[in-house]
This record gives sequence, structure tokens and C-alpha cells, in this order.
Amino acid sequence: MSAPPHRVSRPGEVRIIGGRWRRSKLPVPPLPGLRPTPDRVRETLFNWLGQDLSGWRCVDAFAGTGALGLEAASRGAAEVVLVERQPQLVRALREHVQRLQGAQASVRVLPGEALAVLAGLPAACWHLILLDPPFDAGPALYAAALRQARRLVAADGLAYLEAPQPWDDTTLAALGWAVQRQLRAGQVHAHLLRPLDNAAP
Repeated sequence: MSAPPHRVSRPGEVRIIGGRWRRSKLPVPPLPGLRPTPDRVRETLFNWLGQDLSGWRCVDAFAGTGALGLEAASRGAAEVVLVERQPQLVRALREHVQRLQGAQASVRVLPGEALAVLAGLPAACWHLILLDPPFDAGPALYAAALRQARRLVAADGLAYLEAPQPWDDTTLAALGWAVQRQLRAGQVHAHLLRPLDNAAP
């Protein structure tokens, strides 16, 4: 059943599922194409990662609503970089950081194109790279983001890829990744990736 018409133009909400800001609801602007990661998928991802991310350094490269990166921060990540190009979303992300108690100590919002911002980050020192590009972006952007993530991630780090279709092992291997876990939820295909040299057999 579709949502009542009066709800379509109202701002949505992102609900943080776990950690210090559990149950916090953050408003997000009603922009075309904005697609927060579903709660069910986020919950599964952080079950895979473990509930405590204390000390982790994370990049949310296509932050959008901030659902993924703020969830990581809520669960103890020491540093979270939220990258977003849309000015309205950048403003909303900065408001979230102000609103959440203690977030300013661990969360940075960097405005700009994801690939350009990723290219300027230090290499091989991030524990988790979160990649949730627009679903209509096309495979070239996804591949470029995966290449940048491979440069950034620590030897024992991980990447999360959310896409409208599954990525096969051969394509991922050519980009330096292997699948650790994956799921499908509706139109969302979620992949937890490990650097290929460190992938479990």
C-alpha cells in the first residue's frame, strides 16, 4: 500500500538502531532519489561487523542521510568521515552532528564529490569504507569507488557495498576485493567485502 499523499512531501527520518544514540530519530530532507539504507539491512550489516566498533576509523563515502556513518559512530567508531555533495544534505548532516551528544568529537562532514574526497584521504589506515552510491550511477562509478576504497582500507579492514544488483566474484577480484558476506533485501544487494589478499578461503 502506498503512503498517504500528505506524507510524501514531508521530511523522512533516519532512526539509529544501536549504540549510544540508539532510537534517535533524525529528520532528512525529502529529496528525489534519496534512499536511506533500510533498517533491516543496517541491522544485518552491524551484526556482521559486531556491535562494538570502538577505535574504528570509518568513511561513509556517499553519506546521503548519514544512516550508515552515524550508526558506526553510535557504536563507538573513533573517527567517521561523512562525504556528501548535495548542499541540502550537507546541512542536514551537520545538524545531526550538532544534535547528537558527543558526535562532534568523532564525526566530520566533508562536502564534495565522493571520488575526489576519497582521493585526498590518507591510504591504508581505515577500518571500514561504506559505499552506497546512487542506484542510477552506473557501474563505472561503483568500480571507481571500489578502487579508491581498496587504496584507503587497512590490511585488516572491510568495505560495505550497497548496489541494485549483486557484484560477482570475478569483477570484485579485479578490483582487489572478495565477498565476506552478502544479502538481498528487496531491491538492495548488500556486500561486505574484504581486501582480496586477506579474504578467507
